[in-house]
Amino acid sequence: MKTDKGRARSLEELGPLMARIFTPPEDPALKPPRPQSGDVMISPYGKSGTTMMQQMFHQLRTGGDMDFDDISRVVPWIETAPVLGLDINADQRAKPRGFKSHLHYGAAPSGMRYVIPLRAAGPVFLSAFHFFEGWFLEPGSVSLEEFYGFWSRLRGPVDADYWDHLLSWWDRRDEPDTLLLSYDHVVAEKRLVIRKFSSFCGISCDDALLDLVEERTSRSWMLAHKDRFDDAMMRKVSEERGGLPPGSDSAKIRSSDAPRRSLPPEIASRLDAEWRKRITPVTGHADFAALEADLVRSLTRET
Repeated sequence: MKTDKGRARSLEELGPLMARIFTPPEDPALKPPRPQSGDVMISPYGKSGTTMMQQMFHQLRTGGDMDFDDISRVVPWIETAPVLGLDINADQRAKPRGFKSHLHYGAAPSGMRYVIPLRAAGPVFLSAFHFFEGWFLEPGSVSLEEFYGFWSRLRGPVDADYWDHLLSWWDRRDEPDTLLLSYDHVVAEKRLVIRKFSSFCGISCDDALLDLVEERTSRSWMLAHKDRFDDAMMRKVSEERGGLPPGSDSAKIRSSDAPRRSLPPEIASRLDAEWRKRITPVTGHADFAALEADLVRSLTRET
């Protein structure tokens, strides 16, 4: 069985591969985040618009800087900083400082401002499958049904799944330090969200900057510059530590006509059941669409 070179061909191989890549070295010089006044943490669940929001934030605070090789170099990812040997507390290119994360609220560094796009579980699951298959899994080796078993048990670095993450941030929706968004609403009403985001971060945004940020967070623009949004630093680590082949498809931006799987009805039913079991009793919403509509109404009233 191949266990130390190349992409995983089964979920049994995936676990050890991910451990080799993502286990950080023991380096006492690498400290946890020390928040400063005004710091912003973008922390959706994985595959919920993180890269777009990193780009939106960086373009707003710099007025259009694109002199970087990896968006996570200028808006660093808290959880992978130790793996990459990055000083998460270093000065950044502009103020306010910004960070990427996928942490739930209970594990987030305190004293920051938090920006959290939420997304329905079905698209999140499918996006995660496409992402893993293009990078860590040999294409065609693991079915959607098999991957669902992996994804549904995925607890992240701090023991939280999709449902835990959503509830932790939903509970913060009325707090002044938290901006809760809907991923689909960000895409559909980009200009409104940019203004809301800039105000939340304390960044002045005139019409010229609004136009620039809207353009540079579009799918077409980010796809044309996808080498900045393909996890270049982590891809290098995955090749060096995990033995993955060079040139894996780690791009976060996919063209609108890229091949996509459909959500199998059996998995959709399981996600619906999990929502009714874990989310409805807490939020009162029958499904994600109802929660999203409530969230968008609140955001629109405040704008």
